Amino acid sequence: MNTSENYKGFEQGPIRPPSEASSLKLRVTRNCPWNQCKFCRLYEGETFSIRPTQHIIKDIDIINQHIQNIKNAMQAPDGNGQQKLLTQQATMSISDKMAFHAALKWFRCGMNSIFLQDANTMVLKSQDLIEILEYIRRVFPQVNRITSYARSHTIARKSDEEMAKIAKAGLNRIHIGMESAANEVLDFINKRVDKNTHIVAGLKVKQAGIELSEYYMPGLGGEEFTKENALETADAMNQINPDFIRIRTLAIPHETKLYKEVQKGNFTPLGDIQMAQELKLFLENLNGIKSTVESDHIVNLFQDVDGKLPNKKDNMTNIISNFLTMEPEKQMLYMVGRRCGIFSKLTDLDDPHLNSEAMQAVIGHNVTLTNVEKWSAAIVRQYI
Repeated sequence: MNTSENYKGFEQGPIRPPSEASSLKLRVTRNCPWNQCKFCRLYEGETFSIRPTQHIIKDIDIINQHIQNIKNAMQAPDGNGQQKLLTQQATMSISDKMAFHAALKWFRCGMNSIFLQDANTMVLKSQDLIEILEYIRRVFPQVNRITSYARSHTIARKSDEEMAKIAKAGLNRIHIGMESAANEVLDFINKRVDKNTHIVAGLKVKQAGIELSEYYMPGLGGEEFTKENALETADAMNQINPDFIRIRTLAIPHETKLYKEVQKGNFTPLGDIQMAQELKLFLENLNGIKSTVESDHIVNLFQDVDGKLPNKKDNMTNIISNFLTMEPEKQMLYMVGRRCGIFSKLTDLDDPHLNSEAMQAVIGHNVTLTNVEKWSAAIVRQYI
């Protein structure tokens, strides 16, 4: 454990999964220990570090104190609790204000879940992670879910005994960015993992009794490996049977290494229609598992392609089939409406008011059948 670093106050990192919107974010590590994937720019230029365990414990204590102050203010007999909280904030440091607002938001959300940041908490020594988890459980016994991101490469190196102890200490959900299980794709994007390691890691999480979310990224193989991206990833998911399969459609911001590969002619991105074809192929090849498919990110073209396998499989593939068999003009209308936030599901096309709004967006953005794919890709880049 690093004890040389001085405590500088409560910290929070930049991201969490959409499903953790109501969770308290506790920063355990800073940035990403790998930080070499070509499609990702989130931690570009940042240095990875592990926060000392005692600093995280201090963060927990600070949040707990703010929670107690908030509870006391809410119960103030004179009815001036809100004003007292505002007065207290006036004298707080920047980091303490951050902690206060994190505590207040968490309090309002019910204080049921905690997300450990940043990109790969499992890189901690197991005993340090266990100490943090056990302390969370002592201070906040009402919490029913503690979640973390992790890399397959890191999980695969943990022993089954370590994973069991981590689960017992309280970590009960892990998000792994599989993205792809096609070795050609994994090599090209510099993921530093292969299909077998993805499978080994996923099975370790499941065996430990921890809920598992695996991410699939349609489009990550480009035109050359779109079929492999769908089929190999589906095969890995079938072998793991994760609790959740989360869809994250590829977007390529200009700052990424992958965009440089596009400029060099080494990678040909898929358009929305090709992405839909790949996603359909992926879903069609999910067999013998009971995972819940989630399309819970704004970059996805189909927010309504979700549901529990195997019962909802046909429903999900039928949505995509309906889109793919539409007239090009109607496909364009849906793509523009979805990217502008007008549509959230394909059946929104049947709403005359939303349909009219989407048509105005087509006209306003000068979108045509010729430029719609390029326009859509530009909009999606802004979301990342």
